[in-house]
Amino acid sequence: MDSKKKVLIGIAWTYANSDIHLGHIVAYMAGDVLARYHRAKGNDVLMVSGTDSHGTPITERAIRENKTPDEIVDRYHKQFVEVFKRLGMTYDCYTKTATPYHIEKVQEMILRLKENGYIYPKTEPASFCPKCNKFVYDREVEVVCPKCGAVSKGDQCGNCDYVFQAEDLLSGKCRICGSQTVVRDNTNLYFKLSEFEKPLREHFEKSKGYWRKNAVNETEKFLNEGLHDRAVTRDLSWGVPVPLPNFDDKRIYVWIEALWGYVTATQLYCENNNRDWRDFWYKSDEHENLIYMFHGKDNIVFHTIIFPALLMATKEPYVMPEHCVSAEFLNVNGEKISKSKGNGWPMLDMLDKFDADSLRYFCIANGPEKHDSNFTFADYHALHNGEIVNKFGNFVNRTLKFKGLNGVLPNGEMDEKIKAEIENTYKKVENNILSNNFKDALSDVMALVDLGNKYYDEKEPWKLFRENKAEFDNVIYTCVQIIANLSNLFEPFMPFASRKLRNYLGLEKPSWEYVSVELGENFGEIEPLFTRLTEKDVL
Repeated sequence: MDSKKKVLIGIAWTYANSDIHLGHIVAYMAGDVLARYHRAKGNDVLMVSGTDSHGTPITERAIRENKTPDEIVDRYHKQFVEVFKRLGMTYDCYTKTATPYHIEKVQEMILRLKENGYIYPKTEPASFCPKCNKFVYDREVEVVCPKCGAVSKGDQCGNCDYVFQAEDLLSGKCRICGSQTVVRDNTNLYFKLSEFEKPLREHFEKSKGYWRKNAVNETEKFLNEGLHDRAVTRDLSWGVPVPLPNFDDKRIYVWIEALWGYVTATQLYCENNNRDWRDFWYKSDEHENLIYMFHGKDNIVFHTIIFPALLMATKEPYVMPEHCVSAEFLNVNGEKISKSKGNGWPMLDMLDKFDADSLRYFCIANGPEKHDSNFTFADYHALHNGEIVNKFGNFVNRTLKFKGLNGVLPNGEMDEKIKAEIENTYKKVENNILSNNFKDALSDVMALVDLGNKYYDEKEPWKLFRENKAEFDNVIYTCVQIIANLSNLFEPFMPFASRKLRNYLGLEKPSWEYVSVELGENFGEIEPLFTRLTEKDVL
């Protein structure tokens, strides 16, 4: 088996109906950390995602703004691309579902599932608006919640979070025109999810050891309630056309076509780069395949149940995505992020105001890995100035800009105890990254920064420079080697600062092994890695 692994990292698709905010990024950032780690290890990595471009919320916004759905999608897609670029997210392919390529590949998949007997038509009562002359669904219907009595949109109760069932929506009001809906029979295509209960349970038992607790609990609950077939089509004008007769007025339901985007994005990238997409998705005796899915906890079942079922239904030799990394939610000032409250802090605004590496650091250090976490500007201010500036930035600055060096690495010897600690740090960080414990991995790197500062303070190089030049050379040499290896270890977390360090120290590219700087290396002009924040900056 080829020792070089094929690593596919799929990051949840951002929905194109509002600004991308910090709550999205905390779920995505760990995927980029993992991708950068695997690249440093020399593995063959492909990180894909895109803009989720179809569905009712986009058409609703288009109507409100008197624009076409395409115009709405393009506006937000451009914003998302800019945000990810400025954050240093290393997507190999970031596309969107509103492309002819994706549409064609989804239609091919639907035809394959139909050919395999897993898609069938079903007629059932549905909510119809006589005035709009159309069937209306979830967000288009206003209903009374059967659980708490609150009036809400029909996708999920805004008061108690109850998820409405199809029968709950048969009596309500059309949110488009305000008319009372009526019940009429409607025919849609359905996917035979129920037929995959046994293989999905087997997949669950095989994979759950790689998942976080929230994914295990949510998936087990879903399986125990019994799997039901799911609608594949909806009465929409914006979306992927159904490649079957008698369904011209319908489109493919967004839940199925957006999930298939992980495959179509891989295919698109590989076609454009003379690669074989099956190397990442098909089982092989030639190499090991690793597939990771990064998403929020509200998307767990789609990635642990629905997507694997679609892969199985093709009857092709797909590798199942065993590694599902599901984040909890990020709150802001103790409140759930809400568009109505306007507390989501659009990422473009954040990036205009704050350092990208610092925001990445916060997303991991204070991210919602195992439980909901919270963002306040006071916490961010303390973390940036305390951890990033005072510890990491200061260690680099006082080492490389020591006046007596004149920007040249002295002819010293490495402290072997420190070298052993560096090598051990690589192992600890690697183990935590591979266990999806990204917060602990970052803490391990910061522990090496703390060790470097402690070593520097205890050795007092400012005294040694006058009293014992040979020992001074050894201390500074050792500290420089710590910094060189921090450029590797921080690469997944703070890539822009890491690149600066490599430029200072003459290192070509990141790796995941102990590195050393050559004697006599000229550091050039050293600038501070980070700027301290004042209270005014975060108010």
